[in-house]
Amino acid sequence: MQIAVVRSLKFTLLSVLISLSLPGLAAVEELKPSPEQSKAVTDLVEKLSKEHYRDQELNDALSSRYLDGYLKSLDNAKNFFLQADINEFEKYRKTFDDDYKKGQLDNSFAIYNRFNKRMVERLEKVIKELDDPKTKFDFEVEESIVIDREKAAWPATAAEADKLWHQYLKSNLLNSMLSEKTLEESKTTLRKRYANQLRRLKQQTPEEAFSVMMNSLTTLYDPHTNYLSPENAENFDISMSLELQGIGAVLQSDEDYTKVSSLVVGGPAQKQGQLKPNDKIVSIAQGIDGEFVDVVGWRLDEVVKLIRGPKGTIVRLEVMPADPTATANKQVTIKRETVKLEDQAAKKAVFEIKNGDTTFKLGVIDIPTFYMNFEAYQKGDPNYKSTTRDVYNLLNELNKEKVDGIIIDLRDNGGGSLPEAAMLTDLFVDPGPVVQIRQSDDTVSRNYRAYQPAVYRAPVAVLINRLSASASEIFAGAIQDYGRGIVIGSTTFGKGSVQNLVDLKHGRLKITEAKFYRISGDSTQHRGVIPDVSLPSLLDPDEIGESSYDNALPWDRIHPAPHQNYYNISKFLPRIETAHQERLARDPEFIYLNKQSEIFKEAAAKKEVSLRLATRKQEQQQLEERMLKMENELRAAKGEKPYADYAALKADKGGDDPDAEPEQENNKEINPKEDPYLMEAGHILADFIGQVKAPESKVAQQ
Repeated sequence: MQIAVVRSLKFTLLSVLISLSLPGLAAVEELKPSPEQSKAVTDLVEKLSKEHYRDQELNDALSSRYLDGYLKSLDNAKNFFLQADINEFEKYRKTFDDDYKKGQLDNSFAIYNRFNKRMVERLEKVIKELDDPKTKFDFEVEESIVIDREKAAWPATAAEADKLWHQYLKSNLLNSMLSEKTLEESKTTLRKRYANQLRRLKQQTPEEAFSVMMNSLTTLYDPHTNYLSPENAENFDISMSLELQGIGAVLQSDEDYTKVSSLVVGGPAQKQGQLKPNDKIVSIAQGIDGEFVDVVGWRLDEVVKLIRGPKGTIVRLEVMPADPTATANKQVTIKRETVKLEDQAAKKAVFEIKNGDTTFKLGVIDIPTFYMNFEAYQKGDPNYKSTTRDVYNLLNELNKEKVDGIIIDLRDNGGGSLPEAAMLTDLFVDPGPVVQIRQSDDTVSRNYRAYQPAVYRAPVAVLINRLSASASEIFAGAIQDYGRGIVIGSTTFGKGSVQNLVDLKHGRLKITEAKFYRISGDSTQHRGVIPDVSLPSLLDPDEIGESSYDNALPWDRIHPAPHQNYYNISKFLPRIETAHQERLARDPEFIYLNKQSEIFKEAAAKKEVSLRLATRKQEQQQLEERMLKMENELRAAKGEKPYADYAALKADKGGDDPDAEPEQENNKEINPKEDPYLMEAGHILADFIGQVKAPESKVAQQ
């Protein structure tokens, strides 16, 4: 399954944000479970017990873990519940296993309704604080706020919670003011945000509460096992049929924000180029002139509804960039389109690399996803499109151009069709196994194989990164295990599990039933594919990847499958690595990337942020000066004119006017000279080819 779909489901189901009613209105009615939900929970518990890959009993120990996970899903930042609430909930700690087996949901709903009550009380209070002209926000005193409160304690008293929330208000106001808004404008925006959250509590249903409860249970088995409510199951069917119009971004909830999890290959957002993974959406506007609507604190499904729309229409997003070098929010303008198969198609390029006195002619094939036009295939169309068929044609073209070797670029390839990954491997290896699949009953199948003699036999490199997942990991792992080529880049995502949809008496269950294993016997799960030669990465593996998920299935091994060994790659690596490190040390692009990486690591390590305006402005100015210096050092090394100031840099990097209609390139051509990762992969492949062809090289051929 493509990782984009999997991750979308994970967070769509787990992260329902609770909203609230307006102050002064009648109290929010308590939610109660329905008879259908009582039947669904017993059905779900039974299927988890009998069909999930992880053999795990729902007992007192799991019930205890469930309470912790359920509270985390409701109040991860620990800013609504009081410690007294948590103490009271201890009486439920070892009861959920018995309750759910009997279809009893009263205790779970009691916790949920208490959370609603605390949110109503809190948001009414902060709105009153924002409305009160006597409320003072002192931005001159030096104080700070903890960024991540996941490991903090819940407030012991209401007074402690009040102090914490006053700091939250100051922090949010500061963020807005640093984006060039006045204090009064910032207070107005924040007041609307909380009022919207209050108003929308009245739209809440017991089904939303039930989804949070059930997914707090299913994700104790693994992060890709999820409960789908009847409505979410219908949305899943629609998304799998690709009938929705949108921007091509997979979204997830991250506390109060909607965060970009990944971008769909060939989608409008990816082609527009400004929206990035981990960016947080602050507000949304329709069309070129529409007014921005603040969506902080909105439920994920409601944010998605604002972003979706008819093909050809414009949506504008105000986002908080994930890039810590960005000093303010940015606006991104995207035209909604349908993702077309041709936008996801493999494509090629040829470029030359000079290593010493030798010039190597190399080919690169970019594979954004593993695709197949099943509809055309089923109709018997002899020209149906698929990854393997397209790559086969590209290989023939590259053979005619007499390239010395080929790079298969799988960066950001989230997977797709497993049969296509196996058939693609068949183009590079002779008949043999490609992947092993172990079921929950420990049976292992090796049905996905290479059946035909290899089409391409010259040296190969595979370029991967942290967003290479699932089917990409199977292909890269097979090439590595066969010793068929050299794998370059950063460790892959680590998605090595197989899911299936099963019907419940109410809704559906997406359940993990099997795991992928390489022919070496190593699982791709959790650990991913580790490259032979590493390249710097700006993606934090603690934030992105299977290992970043709670309760992810572990890495393990099974028996290897007998297979050939084409090259003894390990014998070539010392000389390749030495030359690689020497190039990185003098390459301006990688020097710049390493400096960027330092800034990213500093931002990730930061535990607190200042609430003093002068301090924040000084930090912002220092970061801008640092970025300007880095950029100008890079431009000088490349013989380009330096930026006069940070404003010029920002204008250049920010692209065109954010209010202008976007121009989205279709099927953008590969440009190796503007891609330092691809150029360095070319040098590594050239070093590999040089050693393979060297007379003294003793290469094992089995």
